[in-house]
Amino acid sequence: MSIGFELIHQDKTTRARAGILHTPHGEVRTPLFMPVGTQGTVKAMTPEELVENGTQMLLSNTYHLYLRPGHRIVQGLGGLHKFMNWDGPILTDSGGFQIYSMADLAKVTDEGVHFKSHLDGSGQFLSPENSVEVQEALGADFITVLDECLSYPATREAALASMELTLKWARRSRDAHVRGDQALFGIVQGGMFKDLRERCSRELIAMDFAGYAVGGLNVGESKGLTREILAHTMDFLPHDRPRYLMGVGTPLDTLEAISQGIDLFDCVMPTRNA
Repeated sequence: MSIGFELIHQDKTTRARAGILHTPHGEVRTPLFMPVGTQGTVKAMTPEELVENGTQMLLSNTYHLYLRPGHRIVQGLGGLHKFMNWDGPILTDSGGFQIYSMADLAKVTDEGVHFKSHLDGSGQFLSPENSVEVQEALGADFITVLDECLSYPATREAALASMELTLKWARRSRDAHVRGDQALFGIVQGGMFKDLRERCSRELIAMDFAGYAVGGLNVGESKGLTREILAHTMDFLPHDRPRYLMGVGTPLDTLEAISQGIDLFDCVMPTRNA
């Protein structure tokens, strides 16, 4: 079954909208929140409990599964759905967020990211191409390009360089993607600079991704600045593709982003706090 997005209702007073994501693992209604199963399981929750609570879709993480147990092991066990005992759709984060969250263990180059494993200190390397390779082996329904996520504050010079690197990596990720039963998301970066967000959005749209994620928000800036940059970015994202706000999960933040037209959310906060 092909993957696609169907817009079924657009609010007349806000940008809020309702849609259906068609996936090989069933249809899901948007907007929706994805609980995070970083290492292949949502902490303290069984798959059955997630279904009972109305969960439609999960997120898991490329970097962590690449380190342990390894994507080839997961692939050999039948893929991430069987590994997690989850019949619904899954989205995988490319590992780009770990550039931000594990900055002291990572070194970014044009070719990719050199990591020191947080598990055993061994040297690891993640490029746009092998990030896609890992995600294709895992078998998630939705996969993401490798991107660079900066902390706040960042200078315009740093944000520009990071955005240009993210665009280069997006092209390489797109060119490496071969599985037709997976949808690849581009990721908008550009720091807190509106013109960089606009440029990144336009160049990603020209690459024709199946969906578009907004990254690099909620990284230390004020809530007001988050809303301002998100609202500006949404001016440029297409209406016929799903839109994903990365790493946002408080009820209020989620509702505010829905009013701006966001369809998908994820955050570790609910299960981490629990």
